[in-house]
Amino acid sequence: MKKLLIIPLFLLVFGSSCSFIERIRQPSSETGLAEPDRAEEFFWNKDREPIAGAPIAEPDRAEAFFWNRDREPTAVAPIAEPDRAETFFWNKDREPIAAAPIRAVRAPIMGERGPTPARPELVAMSESGTSIISRTYPWPECGIIRLDKDVPNEVEPDKPFDYSIKVTNLMDTTVTHVVITENLPDNFNFISANPTAQKDANKLMWEIESLGPKASRQITVSGTATHADSLGHYTTVVTPIIPAYAEIKIVQPKLILTKIAPEEVLLCDPIPVRFVVTNSGTGSAHNVRIVETLPPGLRTSEGKSELVFDAGTLMAGQSQQFSTELQATKAGRYAGKAVASSTTGLRAESPVTTTVVSLPVLAIRMTGPERLNIGRPVTYEITVTNESDVPAKDAAIEGTIPEGVTSVKATAGAKLSGSKLVWKFGTLAPNSSKNILVSYTPTKAGTLVNSATGTAYCAETVTSSMRTSVTGIPALLLEVVDVEDPIRVGSRATYVISVTNQGSAPATNIRIACDLEDYVRYVSSAGATAGAMNGTTVRFLPLGSLPPKTKVAWRVVVAALRPGDTRFKVILNADQLSRPVEENEATLLYE
Repeated sequence: MKKLLIIPLFLLVFGSSCSFIERIRQPSSETGLAEPDRAEEFFWNKDREPIAGAPIAEPDRAEAFFWNRDREPTAVAPIAEPDRAETFFWNKDREPIAAAPIRAVRAPIMGERGPTPARPELVAMSESGTSIISRTYPWPECGIIRLDKDVPNEVEPDKPFDYSIKVTNLMDTTVTHVVITENLPDNFNFISANPTAQKDANKLMWEIESLGPKASRQITVSGTATHADSLGHYTTVVTPIIPAYAEIKIVQPKLILTKIAPEEVLLCDPIPVRFVVTNSGTGSAHNVRIVETLPPGLRTSEGKSELVFDAGTLMAGQSQQFSTELQATKAGRYAGKAVASSTTGLRAESPVTTTVVSLPVLAIRMTGPERLNIGRPVTYEITVTNESDVPAKDAAIEGTIPEGVTSVKATAGAKLSGSKLVWKFGTLAPNSSKNILVSYTPTKAGTLVNSATGTAYCAETVTSSMRTSVTGIPALLLEVVDVEDPIRVGSRATYVISVTNQGSAPATNIRIACDLEDYVRYVSSAGATAGAMNGTTVRFLPLGSLPPKTKVAWRVVVAALRPGDTRFKVILNADQLSRPVEENEATLLYE
């Protein structure tokens, strides 16, 4: 005997403005009543008019109606009253064939305008093979889920058979928590399901947590019929959730701060500093600011002790660069780091940078004679040394030429610039020296002052000087002559005494004394200093100084007393003479 498999599908409640219309899809072209000689099961409307038909196996069950439990036709829309909990299939003898629980929804009101109910659809069942019954939830006009159930038309008792349930998402978005429930008849022996189902008595349940857009999921159920009777399998699809999808992007901005500064600079050079702040994370970093408090001795070009830069908003992967120049007030070692922060609490520190601010330190030394006789050349040696650990750029020595010198000579490389001699050495390496020589010939006695300065870029100027006492050599020439010779007795004889300084230095404290013999008598004296007779000697007052190349004279007048060969003796003394100089002039006295 052919068995009839009737599978009513439960409807899903879906809150929408679309009207609920139950539709049974019938892929075959066959509608209306079948041939009279064929036993059929009919769907009837509330006016008892057949709306579709499907052949059935038992002729005595000629009709099938949608009726509620009060034997009132429900047409094609589920009832709204909660106490009407089931819709039944009835045969022509008004015996229920099967029942399926439904959910209470609002039913159309008679006369209310709304969508025209769609004509129910059936899937025709053939004499052999399988049939597919489809149902769209919550209703065809607003379909979300379609259920396709593929079942065999006939099976034999105690022989295993399979049927499948296919669930398809009709939406362009993901639905979640789709629950499929399969109610098994009492005469069905369940063997297995793929995927595995949750089993509770005669009920199987599968929960699909997520079903993607237009995606499908298929379930296969295996079992046997225990005795020759129709198998009524009821499948329901409940609670598909269409998520209101709103993507909230999770971002995590991150700041990275770098600071670039030179390792060494000279004190008079600016210190270039560069900062780069980067948002290496995701999302935006807002109101980013870079701050660095400078160590003592370090200032901005405006004299401030703090650096502040506003980077604003940094997008993901974006960087901002800032540059400035600092100035050190003294040599030393300066270490510091900057901090980048945002108003949202982001913070990043730069690595510590250390800059050594150095200053070249020069020393200069001069050597030469402390004393020198006039007319002889004097030579000085000048040495400049870089006593620091950094190179001294543009190192040079400048020497001033003293006054009163001639014959200037210097080490090769010197250039005359006005009254200065200049030697340029370029860069003087740390702890290295340069030596030069310079020579002058003094033209006058006195103190010769020789000075020189050492210079280099960013170094303090150093000066060295030396004083040399230049002394001359006095050379006194004593001359004595008689104006007339011979002299007659009774006449006068005049003697001229001359002293000449032929040397290069003044002669001081010059003293003249004249000795007279008894052949003559002192009459008078005159000259550079006053003289007077003291016994037989005429003495002149001392002459304080006789410059070089100068001459002085004195005169002594005597009277001839008796004839004879007399001698006029002059004695010269000076501070520069270690012993007196004597000169005699002979005069013949006659009658």
